[in-house]
Amino acid sequence: MKNHVGKKELSLFVDDWLAAWTGNKPQHLIEFYTNDVFYLDPANQDGIRGKASLEAYFTKLLSKNANWKWRVMEIFPTEKGFVLKWEAIIPVLDKAFLIYGVDIVEMKGDKISRDEIYFDRYNWQTEVDLNKKIRKKVGR
Repeated sequence: MKNHVGKKELSLFVDDWLAAWTGNKPQHLIEFYTNDVFYLDPANQDGIRGKASLEAYFTKLLSKNANWKWRVMEIFPTEKGFVLKWEAIIPVLDKAFLIYGVDIVEMKGDKISRDEIYFDRYNWQTEVDLNKKIRKKVGR
C-alpha cells in the first residue's frame, strides 16, 4: 500500500487488518506488520520492537481474547499512514465491554511499520483482574 492510497483501498486494508484481530490467528495478524515494526499499547507503554517480539505478544494476547470484535468508526489518512478511530466489544466471561480507541498507524509500502494504540482499559482490566482472583480462590 502506498502512503497516498485512495479511501476505498485504505478502507479495505483496515477492514482486513481489524478482522485479523479476531479468532486467535496471530500468524495471520503479524503479516500486516513490517520486520522492524514499533508497536505501543496501554499494556506496553515502552513499546515492542520487531516482528518476532510482536508475534510473541500477539500469540499471548489473542489466545486470551479470541472472541473480541473490532469495528471501524472513522479513518483519517495521513502523510505516513492513517489514524483509526475504532470500537471493540471485548467479552470477559458473562460480560462484554464496549471500548473506544484510536490507532496512529505509519506504513512502509503495504505493511504497518508503527502502530500506537490508545484507549482506556480500566473497566476491562479491572474485570479481568477480578476474574483471575476468583479463579485463584476456587483453584482453577
